[in-house]
Amino acid sequence: MEPALLARLLGLPQGMEALRERMGRVGHPGLLPALSAYLKRLGAPEEARRFLERLPQGAVVTGQQAGLLGGPALTFYKAHSALSLAGEVGGAAVFWVASQDHDVEEVRHLHLLWEEEVRTLSLPLPPLPAGRLSLEPHRERLREFLGPWAREARVAYALEGRTLAEFFARLLLAFLGERGLLPFDPMAEELAPLFQEALERELSDPLASAEAINQEAERIRSLGGKPPLGRKPGATNLFLETDARRLLHYEGGVFHDGVRTYTRKELLELLRTDPTRLTPAAGLRPIFQDLVLPTAGFVVGPNEFRYVAELTRVYGLYGLPVPALFLRLQGVVLEPPVVRILGRYALDPWAFLARGEEAFLDAVRKTLEEFRQLEEDLARLLAQAEALAERAKALEPTLERPFRRYRARLQGEGERLWRKLLRARLHRDGVLLHHLERLKRHLLPLGLPQERVFPFAMYALRHPEALRRLEEAPGYGRAVLTLG
Repeated sequence: MEPALLARLLGLPQGMEALRERMGRVGHPGLLPALSAYLKRLGAPEEARRFLERLPQGAVVTGQQAGLLGGPALTFYKAHSALSLAGEVGGAAVFWVASQDHDVEEVRHLHLLWEEEVRTLSLPLPPLPAGRLSLEPHRERLREFLGPWAREARVAYALEGRTLAEFFARLLLAFLGERGLLPFDPMAEELAPLFQEALERELSDPLASAEAINQEAERIRSLGGKPPLGRKPGATNLFLETDARRLLHYEGGVFHDGVRTYTRKELLELLRTDPTRLTPAAGLRPIFQDLVLPTAGFVVGPNEFRYVAELTRVYGLYGLPVPALFLRLQGVVLEPPVVRILGRYALDPWAFLARGEEAFLDAVRKTLEEFRQLEEDLARLLAQAEALAERAKALEPTLERPFRRYRARLQGEGERLWRKLLRARLHRDGVLLHHLERLKRHLLPLGLPQERVFPFAMYALRHPEALRRLEEAPGYGRAVLTLG
């Protein structure tokens, strides 16, 4: 189910009016001094720290896993959406660094386009939260992989981070701090204590939020949707970190993580000793975020939108309003070689992102004279088949449907022959093949949309105007960022 339809069916808050209505919410009383201390420790630029003054007015929040060099470009698109929306309502833009996430497969790879070649660095990271992963064992490999970029002032500053999460937060500050982006790392020593009260509350009734999720999931299913979350019997919405991060279950008055059992008293003591050891699962994370931050708007991707939609009852359980939800900006960066190729074939970049080689073949077909002639011949043949069906209908009405099927088969076979002819031409013509492969490298690297593979920092390091182009883009919807 599309997010827009899901939002209408569930009555989820969206749009600027809903955002303005939620401005002025009060966050945690210790938020400002804690976040100020965190930013000071990171050496955040003064321009970013000045935006702390806007936080009591309300925040537009977004977040992402702590990827290398800022992670894929969609990270910057989320940040840009939050900055744009916050600017419209006079609030602060906060980026939640998902440092508690232990899915290292999401963050251990860095893909860059060097001299028309996709090169990948993959770090051997253990399955621990990004806030625990020391950068020290990997710093030199990163510097070697980045080459001269590692000495660029913004990247050099980011590489001073102690952990993978700090590297990520520093990079956001280096590239977007002057626009006012405020990173927030829930595992940072200054910020983790802000969640203690919420964690204690969840431990006091550990199955209530899971039950609320399951109830909302049933409602979504009854409306024809497919809820992505769901809690099995006994599963809580809390992870406990010991030698690994494991989901806690609650049965018979005790907790267990699949390895050993814990009493509530033991977990409360552990929490008071180290509040970073207990962390929320996806079914609780946005609520914890909004218990601490004065969240008025929440910028998410399409998949995140679907799971936040399941949390409305959990928000109610905690007495919180659901923030105004916004889908992030979708972006595509076009460097000069790609601009020239797309222009040559009058090919829309979004069409290529959606259909890849098929879109390229359709565009090529329109530029080749011999194929235009064949297309005209096929059109005449189909018109003759249409006329034949009309004549047959006049002679015998019951034959109309078989003749229609004949025309449809003729058109289908014609299209298949077209594809075969075009592919044969493509693989025989070195220029066409080179252009297709270049488009794939730039726009669909590894078979995925560009925004999910290459970091935006790569473009910002290559093109001084990249950040300005991003700042000029709309806050949501789609944007083509042409560079060079």
